[in-house]
Amino acid sequence: MKSSEIVKYLPYQKPFLFVDEVIEISENGVIGNYTFQQNEFFYKGHFKNNPITPGVILTETMAQIGVVCLGIYLLKDKISISKKPQIALTSQQVDFYLPVLPNEKITVISTKEYFRFNKLMCKVQMMNAKNKLVCRGSISGMIVTK
Repeated sequence: MKSSEIVKYLPYQKPFLFVDEVIEISENGVIGNYTFQQNEFFYKGHFKNNPITPGVILTETMAQIGVVCLGIYLLKDKISISKKPQIALTSQQVDFYLPVLPNEKITVISTKEYFRFNKLMCKVQMMNAKNKLVCRGSISGMIVTK
């Protein structure tokens, strides 16, 4: 399954799609990126005259790239146009170290901890363009096809 196919199967659309590209993917993990554009909907109110990307959006970005894209790849033999993935996500712990500003490109690196009984658990981290750690944590999700 090619990276462009994985993005096609994501159950998101703008303004809540936070995946620009899947750079690398295997049975064990995924690397992808996203650039937070100046006109993102959440910058209007977070924070007044000093926009930064909310932590919940950073967590969502890590989940979309690090768990959902990987889950789609792992279920590639069961997914089709008529059998799309259904996803429920949870984050166990995410620690934040640096802010992400408008027009900043980030890279998410995810390593599979386990995938059994349709539950995928990953260690994820987000790096900025200077290769500095923005945040990291554990995110899991149930991924099934219907």
